[in-house]
Amino acid sequence: MIVRMAMMKGDSVAKKKSDQFEDALKKLQEIVEKLEKGDLPLEEAMECFSDGMKLAHFCHKKLEEAESKVRMLVKDQQGGWLSAPFESPGGGDSE
Repeated sequence: MIVRMAMMKGDSVAKKKSDQFEDALKKLQEIVEKLEKGDLPLEEAMECFSDGMKLAHFCHKKLEEAESKVRMLVKDQQGGWLSAPFESPGGGDSE
C-alpha cells in the first residue's frame, strides 16, 4: 500500500513537471502571437519580450533535462544490448 501511494505521488510529481512545461510553452506561444501582431505599445511589447525570453529559457532547460534522461539501447557485436546516451542527429550542438 505504501509503495503504491509513493508511486502515485511520483506520477503526480512527473505530471506537474510536464504541466509546467506545457503551460510555459502555451504562454510563450501566446506572447509570440501578441508580438507578431505588432499593435502593442512599446513598454508592453518590451515586457512581453522579457517574459517570453524567460519562458523560452525555462522550456529549453526542461527539454535539455528530458534529453539527458533519454537513453538508447544499441546492440553490441556479440548481440547483447547496451545502454548508450541519446545523440541528436545534429551531433548534439544545437547552438
